[in-house]
Amino acid sequence: MRAHLVQLDLVWESPEANYRLVEEALDNADINTGDLVVLPELFDSGFSLNTDVTADSGDRTLKFLLNLADDLGVTIQGSRTTRPCSCDKAKNNATIVGPDHTLICEYSKIHPFTFGREPERFDGGDAVTTYTWSAGDDALTVCPAVCYDLRFPELFRAGLNKGAQLFVLGANWPEARQAHWRALAVARAIENQAFVLAVNRTGSDPHLTYIGGSIALSPKGEVLGELGEEPGILTIEIDPEAVRNWRETFPAWKDGKIKSF
Repeated sequence: MRAHLVQLDLVWESPEANYRLVEEALDNADINTGDLVVLPELFDSGFSLNTDVTADSGDRTLKFLLNLADDLGVTIQGSRTTRPCSCDKAKNNATIVGPDHTLICEYSKIHPFTFGREPERFDGGDAVTTYTWSAGDDALTVCPAVCYDLRFPELFRAGLNKGAQLFVLGANWPEARQAHWRALAVARAIENQAFVLAVNRTGSDPHLTYIGGSIALSPKGEVLGELGEEPGILTIEIDPEAVRNWRETFPAWKDGKIKSF
């Protein structure tokens, strides 16, 4: 099984420009049917509170993802701003799609970033979600997460309790706390004995700078691959037996006592 972590210098509040960035990046990647493609948080706009502008009006970002997944024959996880019904606040949704224009599931970011004023414009979700990523005869149970969620281990343990073997997270994680990004991603892999794919953006927006550092980790917390500050794609081979074997060999995950969600 192969995953592609797509690290982009996002264009502020410009979906069409960001669609082109994604397409150009994947045009230069070695993509096979059944692969998993992971995009940063709010890949179509950057982390903007201007939800009147960035909300996925007419589902254009959803349609872009559905068409791209079908064209490439892959599973894609990418976050977008949605505004269900006529609600005052939006949702920061990880949208997961697959071939044949399949909407596999959506996960609403549970933890809006209060320090960054996200709760002023976004409501948090209330459910941990999993989905199945299949490639040929292999499959893994995946738990999606979004950016600030990385700081909350109880979410990841709830995903583990739902059978997650792989955690996939897209982010707009700023340079100022980059050391936390890496340390927390490693911790989430080790404590849950699971693969972790964490995709950050790079570049800058009108408020913050970002230095990438997208990272892939094994169930033992080993670094399988890592990007620097520049845009790029990190392609990782994932052996689904590795997570099963490690959990059987060293079953620390079974000793958890405190349940959440």
